[in-house]
Amino acid sequence: MVKTKISILNDYQNHVNAQQVQIDTLKKRLNTISFSRLGLFITEILLIALIINFGFSTFLTAFLIVPVVFFLFLVKKQTAVQNELTYAGKLLWVYQNEIDQLKQGKNGYDHGEAYADEYHPYSSDLDIFGSGSLYAFINRCNTQQGMDLLAANLSQPKDKLGIEKRQEAIQELKGQIDQTYHFRAELQNHKPGQLQIIINKLQHQLPEQLNFTRKKSLRFYIKVVPFITIGIFTTGLIFGGVVWQIFALVAVFNAALTLLNMTPINQVYYGFSRESSLLAAFADTIKWTEDVNWKSTYIEEFFDESNQTIPISKQIRKLAAIIQAFDARLNIIVSMVLNIFLVWDLRCSISLCNWHDQSAQQTIKAMGRISQFEELISLATLTYNQPEWTFPTIEGDFHLEATALGHPLIPEQVRVMNDFQVESKPTVDIVTGSNMAGKSTFLRTVGINMTLAFAGAPVCAKRMSVSIFKVLSYMRIKDSLNDQTSTFKAELNRLKMILDAIHVHPNSFVLIDEMLRGTNSKDKYLGSKVFIEKLIEQQTPALFATHDLQLSEMQQSYPLQVRNYHFDIQIAEGEMNFDYQLKNGPCTTFNAALLLKEIGLTLNSQ
Repeated sequence: MVKTKISILNDYQNHVNAQQVQIDTLKKRLNTISFSRLGLFITEILLIALIINFGFSTFLTAFLIVPVVFFLFLVKKQTAVQNELTYAGKLLWVYQNEIDQLKQGKNGYDHGEAYADEYHPYSSDLDIFGSGSLYAFINRCNTQQGMDLLAANLSQPKDKLGIEKRQEAIQELKGQIDQTYHFRAELQNHKPGQLQIIINKLQHQLPEQLNFTRKKSLRFYIKVVPFITIGIFTTGLIFGGVVWQIFALVAVFNAALTLLNMTPINQVYYGFSRESSLLAAFADTIKWTEDVNWKSTYIEEFFDESNQTIPISKQIRKLAAIIQAFDARLNIIVSMVLNIFLVWDLRCSISLCNWHDQSAQQTIKAMGRISQFEELISLATLTYNQPEWTFPTIEGDFHLEATALGHPLIPEQVRVMNDFQVESKPTVDIVTGSNMAGKSTFLRTVGINMTLAFAGAPVCAKRMSVSIFKVLSYMRIKDSLNDQTSTFKAELNRLKMILDAIHVHPNSFVLIDEMLRGTNSKDKYLGSKVFIEKLIEQQTPALFATHDLQLSEMQQSYPLQVRNYHFDIQIAEGEMNFDYQLKNGPCTTFNAALLLKEIGLTLNSQ
């Protein structure tokens, strides 16, 4: 059954409601646990008071440990429930974000401002990056590497095979859409650079920092110390006396051993401080990718674990458990007890060293997979949320044909669709028309859908088939006071970029909106004409929007190389109406006189 926008929104709302109910339930459980912990704390104080009042008693002293054991159990239980609550909140955010994006166009993920580049062949003109951009519309990545991958795939077209592989992978991920929300929730609220920090830590810093744990004498003592301290402590409970003095000596030795190694211990620990939850999230995301029997070639290529015996997710979960155990040092009382009895900090450091020797390299490779899936999930979510969009057919030879092509960033209720196709050989298509009639939007519509197509994504069209083009645009030309560049000079620089590119890339497709604004009308016409002739000579296809009707007359000299299209207006009772439909031939109706009249100016015809 094909879903509609309404049914998709209803599903998201149902998910939001279910998550809110779960969050309320978990909050009640946390309150219960908190009161129970308070009761145990009071019980422990009362026991200590009894010992102080009635003197030392072996029974009372032994009984002191009971509230502590239950307290530690509740601490662990509270941590588990808190983790559930945190995760439920993240999943709620993911679902709510989809509702906000579909209803209001608001996406809580990064908008890609960092990738904006006015010197890029098309990204600035086509609104690929930044607020209100295609990237802001699509992005569902939370790691820096995932965002970089998405930006790269929107900036440079893949080859035909690569695009088709990505289309297959995105469609497969769409079939796993419910699981992708959980994948995204695991990574929500973590800073974009944290994954790379952990990779750098594992790859470059830890090997040297862990050298102190490789002493054989130290490792031997860490193995036997639990038997020594617990044995002496138990004996002291039974016999008392001098045994407690021996225990005190062992406790002092354990504390001194920890303090002597505190500097390297801190170096190891603070690289992962409080990162156990993030590592657990990485483990969960990777486990899902391991559990699915992927069919698409593109996703299969993410996996290179032929010699792997233990799943990467288990290896990362083991690392998370070590870091979580290490985090016990954050509680001073618990840390003192654990280091006296078990030399806990050193034990955790040695466990981390053993893990690093066995699993670090495979884990580093697998962590990159998280970002690869994030990037594909962004496009799979787009595919799911836009059921009326379609995957284009990628042609091998020169081709562009689209039916009901629309601009993906224009709201659906006001979006106007147009049909467009090129001839079997390149032409320069001159698009004339009134101000605000839709010329610029149409050029961007063609260009932005090409960008989607070349990234392997669906396009905003009923049907589209396209060969791979090197898109080159000339639309928003700005002067620069910093570079001491006038508008005219900036235009010349952009034209040179296009001319240089079409010499290198025979598959170029040029989009030009009102060329040479920064000069007089005569030079503007002559410059535009000679540039069009250069495109014809190079056999470079182009869409050329202009107000200059003289350029449309070039079709008479180049009947096979130039085509005329236009956007017009309908004027009724002095009012302008735009239908934004692409029509054949040059424009015959303009609106400058009407617009000037609205501000009190009248054009006198001579």
